[in-house]
Amino acid sequence: MLSIGIAGLPNVGKSTLFKALTKKQVEISNYPFTTIEPNVGVVAVPDERVGPLSKVAGSAKFAPTVIEFIDVAGLVKGAAAGEGLGNKFLAHIREVDAIAEVVRVFEDQNVTHVHNKIDPDNDIEIVNTELMLADLETINKHIEKTKKDPRAKAEMAVLEKVKSGLESGFMVKDLGLDEEEDEIIKDLNLLTSKKIIFVFNVSEQQLKENWQPSLEIISATNRGDYVVMAATVELLLSESTPEEQKIYLDEIGLKENRLDSLIKTAYKTLDLMTFFTANENEARAWTAKRGTPIGHAVSTVHTDFEKRFIRAEVINWSEFKMYGSWAGARQAGKLRTVGREYIVQEGDVVEVKI
Repeated sequence: MLSIGIAGLPNVGKSTLFKALTKKQVEISNYPFTTIEPNVGVVAVPDERVGPLSKVAGSAKFAPTVIEFIDVAGLVKGAAAGEGLGNKFLAHIREVDAIAEVVRVFEDQNVTHVHNKIDPDNDIEIVNTELMLADLETINKHIEKTKKDPRAKAEMAVLEKVKSGLESGFMVKDLGLDEEEDEIIKDLNLLTSKKIIFVFNVSEQQLKENWQPSLEIISATNRGDYVVMAATVELLLSESTPEEQKIYLDEIGLKENRLDSLIKTAYKTLDLMTFFTANENEARAWTAKRGTPIGHAVSTVHTDFEKRFIRAEVINWSEFKMYGSWAGARQAGKLRTVGREYIVQEGDVVEVKI
């Protein structure tokens, strides 16, 4: 399952965003470290194709693909050295696929800023520095263990390269490591090797005025992907009926809520796509990385499928809908029989033969 950690300084709106995403009741208070243990919520990925697919396939039910969001305690300057909740916070996001870094832009005298000023690019720099310091600690510990093994020259070379980069202020994802080097440090789960999506949390008024980050702020993000949203607005929308949502979105000039934008941006950032399975029991969406051979992609459907894969019948969703059923597509000669090396495509409907 795809997982995203929600991170940032205290009082920037992380827990409000999490609550809006999951409609899960979490404590939201005006003081740091409200979120002591991580809150975990599983969120459906919006996809208008799954319901209609179940009707075409005659499925009894349908299920979207999902993302796991993990809301963790606020990070403060000095966390890597044990300030605040220190590395306990950082440990919670080592296993995630990407980090959604919430950056406060809104002004509110009733919600204190941990540094008593709204300064997005400075906040980004603090969080990035703490992540790099935490990774540097991890690398140094691993170097101490690895240098005792005379056979680990290749591994030591990569570790020293990463250490030098971190000490020079570069995140691991920006060091240009090749596949072999990435594989060597993969198990360290370095925080700065992860993709980061910046979530600029604005006020409702700033949202109406179409606030966009300045060049200085964009520079601080290392030009990463970003979404602008008002977490309080998203929370209100998540608690409203569809009719109320439409009225409210019209009032503030939005075509859709920004939570869907965040999920779509996560897919773009991680280079993901969606494929489907559909039978009489269930139509279901699945996530795979673009460029993945179908023999490997179907392991998300069932772990045994990769080993037992023989072939698959494939048709894209748009064609499947046109022919009305598996039988209709087969009769029209539109089903393709593919082997395990076939690269699964966005919107493919797949029937696996094992």
